[in-house]
Amino acid sequence: MRKDLLTVENLTDTDLENILKLSELMKRERLTWKRKSLDGKTIALIFSKSSTRTRVSFEVGIRELGGNALFLDQNDMQLGRGETIEDTAKVLSRYIHGVVIRTYKHDDVVELAKFAKFPVINALTDEFHPCQILTDLFTMREFSGKLKGVKVAFLGDCASNMANSMILAANLSGLELRLASPEKYAPSPSLMKMAEESEKGEVSWTDDITSAVEGVDYIYTDVWVSMGMEDEKEKRLKELKDYKVTNEIVEAAGEGVRIMHCLPAHRGEEITSEVIGSHKSIVFDQAENRLHVQKSIMTMLLDEDWKDILEEG
Repeated sequence: MRKDLLTVENLTDTDLENILKLSELMKRERLTWKRKSLDGKTIALIFSKSSTRTRVSFEVGIRELGGNALFLDQNDMQLGRGETIEDTAKVLSRYIHGVVIRTYKHDDVVELAKFAKFPVINALTDEFHPCQILTDLFTMREFSGKLKGVKVAFLGDCASNMANSMILAANLSGLELRLASPEKYAPSPSLMKMAEESEKGEVSWTDDITSAVEGVDYIYTDVWVSMGMEDEKEKRLKELKDYKVTNEIVEAAGEGVRIMHCLPAHRGEEITSEVIGSHKSIVFDQAENRLHVQKSIMTMLLDEDWKDILEEG
């Protein structure tokens, strides 16, 4: 595994398998886990986007691994007053051992990693959400027992960071991914071209929601109005309204389908309360698994002897 986790694009089959196995071990043995992979280490959390799951799961995970979590609101840093990302990275490299960053521009995360001497973990940008998608792969394997050939329909804004991450995840894991949206919200052409050239996953896009969900194992959706898009809310809700996950859509998928959402959900917009609260929904399993997967990621990036854990486990 590389020094940083910026997207899942450059992860290998071995990287993914190690993350999933370590996450499974950490989840199973959470109450008795003794190895402190972050002992004596301080991990900074730089957030320019608000969060519930991401902040809480990372702070809890850092502490459970014996580390110190240092929360830094970007608006309270000199970075928010004009200091360059390069200078910030060089200064923080003298103090801390790793950064978890949640921000808008993906290029900012790439630049931070370029100049930092510590591992950088992308906790969300406008383009990618690698911690969430690795959690989703872990959750799907937990419920399906495999990833290759598992069928997933992603509905709604297919030009979003989660749709982008889904495409990369399909290329990595062998998922059959069906994206469904209006043409205006179609997925990235460059990522779709990458998917066409992949020998593992199968990725397709359609504007027909019914055909997209037929026979799938999972239906996945996300909010239609992300942070920074508030001025577009009325327009986006109108344009995407036919892609809401309803009981009718769930029934069209088939009996064994499960419902996924990375949360927070805007109930009544992209998904109904009935669906998200049904027995088919595994959204809170996803939310819990963020903790275990992120602990695995931090361990692999910051504990030089992490392979010993898998051998002993």
